[in-house]
Amino acid sequence: MSILKRPLVTEKVSALNEKGKYGFEVDFDANKVEIKVAVEKLYNVNVKSVNTITIMGKKKVRFTKAGTLSGRKPHIKKAIVTLAPGEVIDFYSNV
Repeated sequence: MSILKRPLVTEKVSALNEKGKYGFEVDFDANKVEIKVAVEKLYNVNVKSVNTITIMGKKKVRFTKAGTLSGRKPHIKKAIVTLAPGEVIDFYSNV
C-alpha cells in the first residue's frame, strides 16, 4: 500500500508551489507523520510541516431505463506539504 497516490497539479496548488508548498493525494488512512516520512524518502527533501484535508465524495444520481441509480464518489484525502526553505520538488524531471 502506497501512502502517496499522486501529486496534485492544479492552478491553486501551482500557486502554492512558489511558496514552497506542494500538494499530494494520499491514502485515506495515512497520518501526518507517515506522509512526512514518505515525502522525505521519495523526493529527498526536508519537510517542515504537513496539513491534511479530507474530502467527502459527492452523491451522484443517474436516471436510466431501468430506474434511478444512486451512489457516491469515493472519499479522498489531500496533504499540503511545506518544505524547508531552499528545498524544491521537480515533478517534471522524469518527463
